[in-house]
Amino acid sequence: MWKYYALLSAVFASLTAIFAKIGIKGVNSDLATAIRTTIILLLTWGIVFFSGVEDRIKDIGLQSWVFIILSGVATGCSWLFYFKALQIGCASRVAPIDKLSVPITICLSFLILREPVNFKTIIGGLLITGGSIMLLLK
Repeated sequence: MWKYYALLSAVFASLTAIFAKIGIKGVNSDLATAIRTTIILLLTWGIVFFSGVEDRIKDIGLQSWVFIILSGVATGCSWLFYFKALQIGCASRVAPIDKLSVPITICLSFLILREPVNFKTIIGGLLITGGSIMLLLK
């Protein structure tokens, strides 16, 4: 089932780039990111309340809080830089370069999380890296 969620994530990430590129024209990228984040905040809290899991917030441990907060900071930084890149660059070049997060995640998951890496994972990461580098070249 996780593969379907990952594929849906990719589809919506693609739409994010297209919609953002259209919407950000003439708008400060930081302001656009703040508006986007507000929409996400309302949407996700709506889902939490609709599904009735808001009372589970008290069960979150300190370590989870720390890493969820760090993840939020990293996401915020990623979005700010992504919107700025979209504002001044082509979406068809910005989005694939942003996907360098995949090989970076592969490396960090191996180094930090001690997740196994196999031949297919290495080749896939190298292909993504190669494609991103190709798009960086003029």
